[in-house]
Amino acid sequence: MPGWLRCPHSTNAAQIGKILAVATRLQKKVAIEKVIAHVNRKEWWHVPPVDPDAYRKRGKFLASSFKEAEFYGRPLDEPQKVQISRPLVGDERAISRALGIPPQHTNMSPEEIADHDGRWRKAALAKGFDSIVLMTPKAFVDFKANGRLPRSLELNVL
Repeated sequence: MPGWLRCPHSTNAAQIGKILAVATRLQKKVAIEKVIAHVNRKEWWHVPPVDPDAYRKRGKFLASSFKEAEFYGRPLDEPQKVQISRPLVGDERAISRALGIPPQHTNMSPEEIADHDGRWRKAALAKGFDSIVLMTPKAFVDFKANGRLPRSLELNVL
């Protein structure tokens, strides 16, 4: 390009890439802060596990509604509040990718599911997370694109 056509304030492709990377990191940080505020403000429903060591092995699982919690058994009569600060947010595929552990599959026994949850917990704690916020794949795509939080979330406080 001739020198007389160049704008003295123009940026090259590398500079634009750096600007976009900073903007993307900032957007992700704002989105995570939004999730943290929502989770900490909300009341969560919990079904106590049969195994008394389950919290130590797998963490504490909570559902966003009483009806969703009923899928796992009889929820407690009162909802619970939680405090999280470093969540791992995503759908099952994104979380499994971040942790380096494959997602659950449909033919897993309850013991295999419990073992899998324990491996997720251990990997997430090793990476510095204090919780896992799970969304459906469709809701996660919408969250990444528009920043909209779904009504239905699953939470594992590690």
